[in-house]
Amino acid sequence: MKKSLRLVILFALGANSLCAQSLFTQITTGPVVTTPSDSRSVNWADVNGDGFEDLFISNGPTGGQNNVLYLNQGNGTFQAVSGDPIVQDGSPSDGATFADTDNDGDLDAFVVTWYGALNYFYRNNGATFTYVAEAVTGNIGTYSETAAWGDYNNDGFVDVYLTNSDGDKRNMLYRNKGDGSFERITAGAWVTEADLSRCVNWVDYDNDGDSDLFVTNESNQANDLFRNDGNGSFTKITTGPLVTSLRGSMSASWGDVDNDGDFDVFVANAGYFQTQNNQLFLNNNGNFTEVTTGQLVTDGGCSYGSAFGDVDNDGDLDLAVANGYCNGTIVNFLYLNDGEGNFTRATTETLTTPCSFGLAFGDYDNDGFLDLAIATCKNANASPQPNNLLYHNNGNGNKWLKIKLEGVVSNRAAIGAKIRIKTIAGWQLRDISAQSGYNGQNSLIAHFGLGTANSVDSVVVEWPSGIRQYLTQVAPNQQLLVVEEDATSVKTPGLFQQFAVNPNPASTTLQLQGNLEQTLPKLQISLMDTTGKVAYQEVLSGVPSGFFSHELDLKKLGIPDGLYHLVLRAGTGIFSTRVVLAD
Repeated sequence: MKKSLRLVILFALGANSLCAQSLFTQITTGPVVTTPSDSRSVNWADVNGDGFEDLFISNGPTGGQNNVLYLNQGNGTFQAVSGDPIVQDGSPSDGATFADTDNDGDLDAFVVTWYGALNYFYRNNGATFTYVAEAVTGNIGTYSETAAWGDYNNDGFVDVYLTNSDGDKRNMLYRNKGDGSFERITAGAWVTEADLSRCVNWVDYDNDGDSDLFVTNESNQANDLFRNDGNGSFTKITTGPLVTSLRGSMSASWGDVDNDGDFDVFVANAGYFQTQNNQLFLNNNGNFTEVTTGQLVTDGGCSYGSAFGDVDNDGDLDLAVANGYCNGTIVNFLYLNDGEGNFTRATTETLTTPCSFGLAFGDYDNDGFLDLAIATCKNANASPQPNNLLYHNNGNGNKWLKIKLEGVVSNRAAIGAKIRIKTIAGWQLRDISAQSGYNGQNSLIAHFGLGTANSVDSVVVEWPSGIRQYLTQVAPNQQLLVVEEDATSVKTPGLFQQFAVNPNPASTTLQLQGNLEQTLPKLQISLMDTTGKVAYQEVLSGVPSGFFSHELDLKKLGIPDGLYHLVLRAGTGIFSTRVVLAD
């Protein structure tokens, strides 16, 4: 059932307070919006694990102004952090990205810089950050625009990709070795081409279970799409409108705008102080079609930042776009989705704004409605420095569901995981991403608007590990925590039936028993520890349908005591469960 666009007073972002009937109210008090700055990136991340989204904002471009981290006080206000290394470097910062790089349960940060300065990696200690000198990019000075964490090889540890627009210009990929160190990948077009790159997104655009790579390039250079081949390498896609259109592309945001089960992409374009039209590409099973009509792609703008989010909780993704470095009036855009992938721009209130850069959605007061933060920058002819912007969502009667994921076999922050939900209105899709647009990171908690639905019929979590989890008949208006393999068993319905593992805990042997719906050419059995490392693996061939029984001799195999994840894989079918090995 398709939804019709709700009749509301639409919204345009601006420097004045919004009217009472608007979707958002501009926040005008507090340190977030009263500290003049020349800002770049805005990131929502719960850095202290208290259940409330904190806000990080990077500052540049010439250095001397520290980055800022605002801790959410849980009552709608924020407090600026002082004395922590993450707010003391004073470098000309640009983009930032947060993820749990060491799988210890808190979010670490990587902040890139321009003007040939060093990039900064900050390890979260639970309450404070430590600057880890040369941990990722070493002593290499870069002209980096932004970065994004993503587990491209699905080994359970997030890797990081950096874009560069000057100097050496080659983008950089660093593989997380899982021991606190990183290895630079130097071979392949994705790290050897010297374009003027801005934004990077990790996204599974072809729904094959691994993270592909999309990079925007400015100065009328074609954008780059690299398909993950699943073996540590990528193939550059060279045909189709997504990678042959020549614009000055700054931002890209991926989201399923038509709710058909795959990720579409919005590309924000800008020439320096020149207006360009933005672009929307619809995904059709990995092939893209450019949308050429409608306000979204004909409004023009000097667009730098973008982010998808269901701001009115009606069950489809809306879009916010930040504009900056333009002559004359600068207006940020908010587009509402009609449920079929058609967008209408909010034009009832046309309000001027400061020069804007990155933006991001996050529910900072946990009321189920997405709020919006925007990093503002100093326009070439603007003085003094502007204040950053924060908009509180006024909410409505529509229902919602928020889902926080915690990986066990997968990386702990669940970067790259996909969540599908089904209500009476149909299916929706989200992913967990460490970069939702150029210099912007949405909350890592997936948010779904449900409209008037009284129940979520199905929730399917597709983990980077390949594990799938299923929940049914979920009540609305709540936040769920889903831990990978949190249930006694997680299975792909139909293939593995009535499977059990005994005994559990086990000391000497582990017996696997159940029914197989069909004969399996190959059945892979894996035991993985809590870091995702494989402790034992074997492959059985020609396993017949019907009753299945297999024994693991734990003493003979020499597997140490501890918590493990037993995973059976056959094609796309997966059975998994937790097991404890103990004498």
